[in-house]
Amino acid sequence: MQPKPAEEIACCEPSYGPQSSPYERSGYRLCLFVEDFVQTPVRPVPKVKTDLSSIDIFGTIKTRLNISRMNYKVAPGLYCVGNPNPKSPVLVTANYKLTFDVLRKQLSGLDVWILVLDTQGINVWCSAGKRIFSTEEVVRSVRHSCLDQVVAHRKLILPQLSATGVSAQQVKKGCGFEVVWGPVRANDIKPFLDNGMKAEPEMRQVTFSFRERVVLIPVELTQILKPLLWLIVIAFLLSGIGWDVFSIKAAWLRGLMLIAAAVTGIISGAVLAPAFLPWIPTRTFALKGGITGLITGAGIVWLLWEKLDGWGALGLIFCTLAISSYMAMNFTGSTPFTSMSGVEKEMRKAIPLQMIAGLMAVVVWVGSAFAR
Repeated sequence: MQPKPAEEIACCEPSYGPQSSPYERSGYRLCLFVEDFVQTPVRPVPKVKTDLSSIDIFGTIKTRLNISRMNYKVAPGLYCVGNPNPKSPVLVTANYKLTFDVLRKQLSGLDVWILVLDTQGINVWCSAGKRIFSTEEVVRSVRHSCLDQVVAHRKLILPQLSATGVSAQQVKKGCGFEVVWGPVRANDIKPFLDNGMKAEPEMRQVTFSFRERVVLIPVELTQILKPLLWLIVIAFLLSGIGWDVFSIKAAWLRGLMLIAAAVTGIISGAVLAPAFLPWIPTRTFALKGGITGLITGAGIVWLLWEKLDGWGALGLIFCTLAISSYMAMNFTGSTPFTSMSGVEKEMRKAIPLQMIAGLMAVVVWVGSAFAR
């Protein structure tokens, strides 16, 4: 099978309807974010819109809810916004469509080239940490797109958050293009370019505001849905064990209390810990989750106190503590607060303690049925 032309790969997707553009190929249609093409000495380059359509917004919502998140990407290659010429700047980004959309939305009124790397549908920061947004990928993409024939200058503007995966010196050796580190946030691109590609100090600062933290919560919650179903089954089975070997009535009544504690732990670690992150003592995320887990665990015990004895209350607190600590620790991969080595170090220490707390929750909860 002959390989598809580069422009077809970059801007087209399968279609079963009639063609509506001279740039379409048989069996393909233009992606909705492509509005036209700009002719270059190499090939026509897709010109993308800066306004997000309802389909783009719907795709963002789905991604935030962890629906097909790992397949939400655009084809790598060279794109453009406005009517760029050989002197126009080149912005480099990842092929995660959420990242691509955030960038193009901020480019209204500009004439720029966009070089999209193949980061396997992963955002800039994470792909740089995984060495996918890498020196080698930048060099390969520059060469594959024949960028040296499209632009007259030899400068690439890379996002600052890609710096962990890219060596500017090696990029220059590999393809002849100089790396200029752009700002952290896409909404600073315009002032960055207006300032002669110089970043103000605030453009270099990595923030993690309340809004930036809360927007990540839905992904964390959806990831726990499938394990939660198994957790519910296990909770009912454990709660039915007692002097009668197994009691359906106890499984129902005690099971609901254990499930309430587990759900409280999930909310504590995946919602409350991220929301109140800067104000919770300690730097360790597992400990932050443990603190919120203890507080919310005490709250659920207070609500159910009339139906519990001392051992049962302790079992619920252990349950909430273990789950909350684990969920909050998972959040470390979404934050700029810790390094990869820091995350690994925390996990090595925290996971055994979380397992012990979980085991204590099971033993104490089951044992409380025999203490009556």
